[in-house]
Amino acid sequence: MKDIKTSSEIGNLIRKMETDYTSGTPAKISEYVEYDMYDELNRIDAYDNSKHTSGDTDSKGREKPFMNVVKAVVNIWYRATDIDRKNIRIYSNKVSNYVASFVASIYLQDWMKKSRFGKFLNDWGRKLAKYGSAVVKFVEKDGELKAMVIDWHKFICDPIDFDNNPKIEVLDLTPGQLKERGYNKEVVEELLDDVGTRRDLKKVQKDNREGYIRVYELHGKLPLNLLTDDERDEDTYQDMMIVYSFTGSEDDGYTDHFLFRGKEAHSPYMLTHLIEDDGKTLSTGAVKQLFETQWMVNHSVKAMKDQLDLASKLIFQTSDENFIGKNAITAIETGDIMVHAMNQPLTKINNDASDIASLQNFQNMWQASGNEQTGASDAMRGLAAKSGTAWRQTEAILQENHSLFEVMTENKGLHLEDMLRVYVLPFIKKRLNNAEAIVGILDSYNLEKLDKMYFKAKARQMLEEKVKGEIKDALLQGELPDFIDIEGEMAQNEQELEAGLSELGNERFIVPSEVPDKTWKEVFKDLEWEVDIDITGEQKDLQAHLATLNNLFINLMQTGQTEDGRKVLKKILEITGAFSPLELTQLQAQPVPEQAPTEAPAPTEAE
Repeated sequence: MKDIKTSSEIGNLIRKMETDYTSGTPAKISEYVEYDMYDELNRIDAYDNSKHTSGDTDSKGREKPFMNVVKAVVNIWYRATDIDRKNIRIYSNKVSNYVASFVASIYLQDWMKKSRFGKFLNDWGRKLAKYGSAVVKFVEKDGELKAMVIDWHKFICDPIDFDNNPKIEVLDLTPGQLKERGYNKEVVEELLDDVGTRRDLKKVQKDNREGYIRVYELHGKLPLNLLTDDERDEDTYQDMMIVYSFTGSEDDGYTDHFLFRGKEAHSPYMLTHLIEDDGKTLSTGAVKQLFETQWMVNHSVKAMKDQLDLASKLIFQTSDENFIGKNAITAIETGDIMVHAMNQPLTKINNDASDIASLQNFQNMWQASGNEQTGASDAMRGLAAKSGTAWRQTEAILQENHSLFEVMTENKGLHLEDMLRVYVLPFIKKRLNNAEAIVGILDSYNLEKLDKMYFKAKARQMLEEKVKGEIKDALLQGELPDFIDIEGEMAQNEQELEAGLSELGNERFIVPSEVPDKTWKEVFKDLEWEVDIDITGEQKDLQAHLATLNNLFINLMQTGQTEDGRKVLKKILEITGAFSPLELTQLQAQPVPEQAPTEAPAPTEAE
């Protein structure tokens, strides 16, 4: 980066990064391993869409079939590594963080709902299953934090070292999109005079629709002089964002257009993997794992198709040259006649497809190898087990397959934890940077936890104010204060609070009432590093956890401690997600209709 001295050279840097990325020059990973990231991405897309990279016909113009074996495995990886919003939870790792972690968890759930984080998780999971790696981006705009998954075909990065090199997001924007982004208005007006069509990274036109402007969004730790145009800042590096476009051509010269230049705290991009490959930005996903398998399956199917096509034709041979170019059967494609030798009869050539079984065995061998590499057994693909296969054997195979996906899911969970700590929790902290109340809509379990937490604190505060008032009044009158029943007053205050809160339903206005002299900023200081984030359950053994709770529940019910047993039951339901604690509370709250006593029939005269 030392050769960049002024901002006018940013255009040269961007064009060079784009050319180097798409040039087809492979990166040297080791002595015998090279890989071209751009080519691999395009090959993945081709196979996923059942397209040959060498064209749809062979050298003789015959169509080549494509038996797609990658799509099913991508779907298996996608389902087996799925993570939902309900899996993301924040826990306190010490008593002093309980309030902060509890309130942050409420805000996190609310943010995920409003920002449609569930859709982000689905898009992210699909990209990871297909490519093995995915780039996510977090952008804060107009007081909202947005999470998105970047399209690999609109992104330029280093194929070996992602984090320590500049990244470019390539955008084809409409005039409306360009104007609403808040870029330099004068530069935007200049670019509106040079609209064109959408193109890929190699400048190949995608379609014929006009009205798009290509914009390059550059992020990275770059020399500060790119922002200040001061050579003295050349050795000072700073995370920055530069939005750039250019017009003209290499022959006529380029005109640079800077839409935005500014500093940023850190890069908005994060690279994520299912299983990381050493020395590669793009790791191995389901499609890439099956590159060889897909090629050999297609080769076998093509060979079988050619044999069957040949076997479907009627071909004759004769010694009479008058039949050259004639057809023995009219109006159909078969029946061609070939000259064989002199003084020989007209006979049918034996063109039966005699080697289909060998080709099928060859194809099955490659498919079995691909399934072993990707962990996709017959049972996971929905196929019935072979006759005579024991059920326990199928279960053991499934368990072994799922162990690979558990590792992938754990890696996804660790990446999600990084996203929360780097982007989401700091954003939540900024939203809570005041002493005002926050509002949460809670389920019954969290509602009960919050109310219990604040009842005692607020009741104690009310009691302290009453005691101070009575002592002050007594002293002013020269009398001793009356005896106060502390426990009775506390219980009465809690009942009054509970009655008042019940009118709010599931909505609560939350303030740090037990620390009234602190602001939320002080309460949430270093929150992102002082809480535990559990996503995939690696922080605790859920089965052992549930077994312990189940034993505790049985013990409490047998000893008649029904209230504590109800709390344990709610915790079990919360962990399993099989039944909502809120539904349980509603069922309990419904009054049982009392049956009116039946009046005894009037006695008869005989009685």
